[in-house]
Amino acid sequence: MRRIGVHVRSLRTPIIREGDDVARIVVDTLLDSLREDRYELMDRDVLAITESLVARAQGNYVTLGEVEKDLKAKFPGEEIGVVFPILSRNRFFLILKAIARAFSRVYLLLSYPYDEVGNPIMDMEQMDEAGINPGTDFLTEEDYHRLLGAGFKHPFTGINYIELYKSAAVNDNIVIGFANDPVAVLRFTQDVLAADIHSRARTKRLLRKAGARRVFSLDEICTASVNGDGYHPQFGLLGSNFAAEEKLKLFPRDGQAFVESVQERVKILTGKHVEVMIYGDGAFKDPVAKIWELADPVVAPAYTSGLDGTTNEIKLKYLADSELSGLPKGEIDEAMKRRIKEKKTALVGQMVAQGTTPRRLTDLLGSLADLSSGSGDKGTPVVLIQGYFDDYSVDDSAGSLTSAAREVI
Repeated sequence: MRRIGVHVRSLRTPIIREGDDVARIVVDTLLDSLREDRYELMDRDVLAITESLVARAQGNYVTLGEVEKDLKAKFPGEEIGVVFPILSRNRFFLILKAIARAFSRVYLLLSYPYDEVGNPIMDMEQMDEAGINPGTDFLTEEDYHRLLGAGFKHPFTGINYIELYKSAAVNDNIVIGFANDPVAVLRFTQDVLAADIHSRARTKRLLRKAGARRVFSLDEICTASVNGDGYHPQFGLLGSNFAAEEKLKLFPRDGQAFVESVQERVKILTGKHVEVMIYGDGAFKDPVAKIWELADPVVAPAYTSGLDGTTNEIKLKYLADSELSGLPKGEIDEAMKRRIKEKKTALVGQMVAQGTTPRRLTDLLGSLADLSSGSGDKGTPVVLIQGYFDDYSVDDSAGSLTSAAREVI
């Protein structure tokens, strides 16, 4: 009986620099690992590459000056409202610095008590004790400090984000307010940049309905090259990251061509048909701080066609406890395998699929890859996921050891 199901290997690559042939480096790293670590590559294995590796090789960067120039092209006035950015040094602080340089007055509206992905801006119990209603109340900076104090720090980073975002100002030109209705910013200005990620379409719709004059979102800034440098035609500044004091790294461009080239190269060199994806932030939620980690617009900006779609599974423990529970011990395994092979393609709503939510494959695989590789100093920006598409009915042992290794055992 096969003992290993899903197997995840994080692969170390050399440090990638701008201009490197990252597709070749990824495939070479995989081939070196296969040879040195003595395992087999199988059809439908998944090769996941972090987006930063691809973007760095492409040189997909923008300077704050280029961001500033594009903002001025979109908003020709002197004042701007910015609504619902996430609380992040990495993701938004540099963007805010460019905004503050571009306009004489910035009205920054923060959602509370959490940002869009769960980062807290205040203590919820303090908010309740102060009688603040997050559904209706607009708070000024003065209200915030009077009712809640001035010292709230993020539980993980230890940063006071009010102070951090105020420090991006030019001549004290950032005014911060707190509300959960984006329309509240229109009391100050009719030109608004929606800085939220996953809720940006609704935010823009509400602002336009309320009469805003000019409304853009971060995915509409730097969608074309400003001075011959980086851009992203679909996501703009969404998915960007701090790269240097005056530079942001954007999401990689032409991702589809990249994943298909890696897939083709692996096929030529190994004869195996692997699936390939570029992944960014995983879509998981911290159980303690309640922070949802997905600060990128999508988990997987590019992937090969075999990763399209959602999971289609049945719940083994339900079968074991119900319709197969009366079988003799020696028969239940084979009966379970037959039941899996007979499953229909659409199981949504059936009790046998209860608890197996049909999530997108790329969200699950990208999150698995992100958790496996980490974002620190592990040096493993490529992740090989094996056996993901196998179920309990697949009973071969290939993929865990090479034939030579099995003979030694």
